[in-house]
Amino acid sequence: MKARIAVATVSGKAYYLIVNELKRKNLPFLSLTPSETVPLEINVVIATEKERSLIKHENVLVYKDGMDPELLVNEALQMVQGKKSYEKIVIGVDPGEVSGLAVLADGKVVETGNCFSLEETAKRIASGLKRFKSSPTASVSVKIGDGVPRYREKLLRVLDEALPSNVMLESVSEAGTNRYVSETKHRRGLRDIVSAIKIAGRNGHRLPRRKTDETQS
Repeated sequence: MKARIAVATVSGKAYYLIVNELKRKNLPFLSLTPSETVPLEINVVIATEKERSLIKHENVLVYKDGMDPELLVNEALQMVQGKKSYEKIVIGVDPGEVSGLAVLADGKVVETGNCFSLEETAKRIASGLKRFKSSPTASVSVKIGDGVPRYREKLLRVLDEALPSNVMLESVSEAGTNRYVSETKHRRGLRDIVSAIKIAGRNGHRLPRRKTDETQS
C-alpha cells in the first residue's frame, strides 16, 4: 500500500504524536519538511498551525496543541478514502482473556487491535464509535463472537450499559473464524484480530437493548 498521507512538520512533539497514531493504525505515510514539494500521489498533508501557510497542497489538516491525534488521523483516512461520511460502521470483537477488535467503515478495516481486559475492550469500542460522531452514519453495530460464552455475556452487559441506545449489539457465531491464520511469533494476537474482522463481516443475532433513554449515556 502506497503512502497517501504526508506529515510535514519540524515540531518534534507534533510529529511524534501524529506518527505514533499513524503507526498504530498501520497506515503508511511520508515524512516531509514544510518547505518540501508534496508528491502528486499524496492526498492529504498533516501540519501544525504555524506551518500551514508553507504547505502547497489543496488538502491540509492542522494539528493544534492538545488535540487528539486519533481524530486528526481518522479525518485524514476518511479523505484518502474519498468519504464525506460513512453509511455503516461495524465493530467486530473476538472476546477472551485477550480480545481481538476490528473497526470497519463501509466494509473497509480502519482499525484493529488487541485488548487485555473487558474494561479496555469496552473503552476502545466507545472510543472507536465517538470518532464517527462528526459525520452522519445510517447504521452502527457491535458484533460479539460467541466462542467463549462467559466473556461474551460479560462484555454484552458492559456494552449495553455504556453505549448509546442507537448502537445495535449482535451475537455472532465464531465457527471457522481462526482456521486460516498461519503460525507466527505473534499468532495469538493476530488470530484474535483476524477473527474479529471475520466476525464483523458476518450476520448475527440482534440482541435487545435495555438502554432506551439516551439521556442515560
